[in-house]
Amino acid sequence: MARQDKVDTVAEITDRFRSSAAAVLTDYRGLSVAQLKELRRSLGGAVTFSVVKNTLTRRAAAEAGIEGFEDLLVGPSAIAFVDGDPVEAAKGIRDFAKDNPDLVVKGGYMDGAILTPQDFAKFADLESREVLLAKLAGMMKAKQSQAASLFAAPLAQAARALGALQAKVEADPSASTSTAEAPAAEAPASEDASAEGQDVADQQDAVQEDAVQEDGTSHDSSPTPDAPEADAEPAAEAEETTEG
Repeated sequence: MARQDKVDTVAEITDRFRSSAAAVLTDYRGLSVAQLKELRRSLGGAVTFSVVKNTLTRRAAAEAGIEGFEDLLVGPSAIAFVDGDPVEAAKGIRDFAKDNPDLVVKGGYMDGAILTPQDFAKFADLESREVLLAKLAGMMKAKQSQAASLFAAPLAQAARALGALQAKVEADPSASTSTAEAPAAEAPASEDASAEGQDVADQQDAVQEDAVQEDGTSHDSSPTPDAPEADAEPAAEAEETTEG
């Protein structure tokens, strides 16, 4: 490879390391050209699968500031640079490797960390971003439904109570006036109480009148100014008897 071509290849790989969401390093020995095309097709447009030279890839990783990636560059290598969801890409590579055991994952790089083959296997078992978002949306919808039910509960209870009251009034119209008749029913008791109070007052007035009359009788028993005239008549009669 000419020197300029090598420089361009290193620059391209370096840029892919910096701009990709993840990079998966594989060993492709034993895979045919047709199988490699099938792998690229199955991974979709969000993943670029390319055969690389280890020496140029080591230089590109060093220029991109990735440490420890050079230890994975042993034997024939091909890198899958992921621009989309890394989990989806990992699942695609894993599924293809199940049907094509010649594809072996050496490791990878994501978010500044080196991934071992064991890390990649665990990562591929994770749920995809779309599934997680769908679950999150379902949880949020469920919470909203619960909140709506909670807020609507008092209104529903009030509506049921009003409905029961309306049905009761329609079945027995007198029930609606029972409350208004209650004070009228208590009226006789109030009138009786007033009558009893009046009787007590009348009795008190009678006692006071009796007391006044008694007081008047005691004063009338004393001599009045007309008493001497009554006594004068017997005296005159006595004088006439003496003269005769």
